Amino acid sequence: MKLEKIKYSELNSRQKEIFNFQKVAGLLADYGFNCIKLTDDWQGADFLAYHTNGSDTLKVQLKSRLSIASEMHREIFIYGISNKWCLAFN
Repeated sequence: MKLEKIKYSELNSRQKEIFNFQKVAGLLADYGFNCIKLTDDWQGADFLAYHTNGSDTLKVQLKSRLSIASEMHREIFIYGISNKWCLAFN
């Protein structure tokens, strides 16, 4: 098998979501987080990130592009994907 990089633009929406999760999970692993992809959004989160310290957990929502919410009622961390990473703290 010959491995070739994929073109993100050619992925369908579900494939993009999985791709983005894998990229963010790899980044968060460098900071001691273990990420668990949720099959359904739970309280607005696409995945949970548990820290190795055993006490910190992030609810993370993936976005395909940068978005700004005027109000956020829950503690959700938002990652925007488009060749740049963004983490929003509430």
